[in-house]
Amino acid sequence: MQVISHGQAAELPVANVFHLSDRLAGRDVSITPKDAGALRCFERDEEIFGEGDPADFLFEVVSGAVRTYKLLSDGRRQIDAFHIPGDIFGIESGREYRFSAEAIQEVTVRTIRRRSLDTLVRSDSDLPSRLVAAMARSLERARDHMLLLGRKSAREKIASFLLGLADRINGEKTLELPMSRADMADHLGLTIETVSRTVTQLQREKLIDLPSSRRVIILRNVAALRQLDAGDSETPARLNRHEGRRLSVAAY
Repeated sequence: MQVISHGQAAELPVANVFHLSDRLAGRDVSITPKDAGALRCFERDEEIFGEGDPADFLFEVVSGAVRTYKLLSDGRRQIDAFHIPGDIFGIESGREYRFSAEAIQEVTVRTIRRRSLDTLVRSDSDLPSRLVAAMARSLERARDHMLLLGRKSAREKIASFLLGLADRINGEKTLELPMSRADMADHLGLTIETVSRTVTQLQREKLIDLPSSRRVIILRNVAALRQLDAGDSETPARLNRHEGRRLSVAAY
């Protein structure tokens, strides 16, 4: 498969057909290369588009991970979302992007030209409902993020973030995080120090495990994390005490 580097996008042979994954709807959107554009590669921290750029394309993550963010007037960065393989980003109602997008690591994305959508809709009557499903999922995450920023403690924020990421990758309990602690902090409205301190606290409480790699986190007690996510800060401690008693009895 031919991959076009950033700044050198070109159409692939017409014989190929791409599939735009819409996991919420549980279906694939089949798009011809003429409409879908090319695969484009971006290096770590390379900009995919900037705030205020013409919103001419939608993007699907093929591999790697992307962050979308906004820089505040005082230079602070607010990351609104992380996008992993299968996610669609760059959906705008206006003519310009409201956020910037960067590759967190080496990333490959597939482009969909907005002006081709009318043609796609005429040839595929199911396409509008699939794109609406993708936008609904983005809206759902945005609402969850707003609640997280406004009402949750640091421990609840970290629990919500880890559970949300696990749910997006089919419930995996071992997470290899593409984002840094700084990225997590700018997404959760915390400082890097608070993120690191809270992650260590969750490890001491035996809710998570931290192997030698800083980017790997194992969800050890998902039930306790979900209670913490729900705002019950006492339940995780009770669950861990119960687990400790159960293990002691078993050992006896």
